[in-house]
Amino acid sequence: MEHFPVMLNESLEWLDVRPEGVYLDATAGLGNHSRAIAARLAAGRLVMHDRDGESLDQARRFTSDYAERILPVRGRFSELRETLDGLGLAKVDGLLADLGVSRPQLTSSARGFSFMNDGPLDMRMSREENIETAADLVNFSSEQELARIIAELGEERGYARKITRALIRARPILTTGQLARAVEALAGPRRGHLNPSTKVFMGLRLAVNSELEEVEALMRLLPDLVASGGRVVVISFHSLEDRLVKQGFLAHARGGRARILTKHVVRPAEEEVRTNAASRSAKLRAIEIV
Repeated sequence: MEHFPVMLNESLEWLDVRPEGVYLDATAGLGNHSRAIAARLAAGRLVMHDRDGESLDQARRFTSDYAERILPVRGRFSELRETLDGLGLAKVDGLLADLGVSRPQLTSSARGFSFMNDGPLDMRMSREENIETAADLVNFSSEQELARIIAELGEERGYARKITRALIRARPILTTGQLARAVEALAGPRRGHLNPSTKVFMGLRLAVNSELEEVEALMRLLPDLVASGGRVVVISFHSLEDRLVKQGFLAHARGGRARILTKHVVRPAEEEVRTNAASRSAKLRAIEIV
C-alpha cells in the first residue's frame, strides 16, 4: 500500500539538513521522512525513532539502503533524553516530528484505530506496551471520565453526555464495529461530511496513548535534545496538538531558548492535498534552538 509522506519538501526545507549533522526523526512511521533525511547525509547520522515497533520494522526495511547512516530505536517522546544518552549522543542537530497516525495503523483491523474495518477495540500505538486499551476505557471508565474523554479529547462537546450514556447502555463493547454502531444509533449515520464516530475514536485514541501528555513532554525536552543552531519541525493534524506545539514553541522563544521560524503556520500545497487528501489538515511549525 502506497503511503504519502506529508509536507516532505517543506519538512526538509525547514529542517535544513546538513550532510555532517545528526538528526532525529521522532515519528519515523513507515520511514518516508527518515529516508529523505538519510539521503542527504554523508558522515552524518539519523536516529529513526517511533513508539510503534511494528511501524519501525517497516521503516527499517524501507530505509535499508541507508542502514549505515541510521540508528533505529523504539520509545516514547518522554523517553527521548534517555534514548539519546543510550546512543551516546549529547544532542542532535535537528528534530522532526510528524504527529499523524500512519496508514497501516488506520487500515489494519487488528490495530483497532478505525471504524472503517471491524476489529478488536485496541488503539494502542504500541502493542508492546502494557497499557489500557480503548475497550478498557469504554467498558470500565466512569460516566464522568468517559464523557470527559469524548468532550475534551474528541472535541465532541454537544453530544458527549448522550454518546456516553449510549455507550454505557451498550456495554460490553469489544470491537470497533460495535462502538461505531452504538454511536451511529444515537447520532445517525452522518452529520454533514463527518462520520459521528470520528471524534469519539479520536478522543479514545488520544486517551489510550496519553498523546497530548507525550507532545507536552516533547515540547519541554526540546532544548535538552537539540543543539544550539539546530532546528525543530513539527507537523500536527488537529487543534489540540497544534495548540500544544504553538504554546511550547512560544514558551521557548520567550525564554530565550529558541527563535520562531514560521511566523504563520505552514499548510500543504494545493497539489499535495489533491494527491493526498489526508494532508489537508496538516500544520507545520518550526523553530531554531538558540
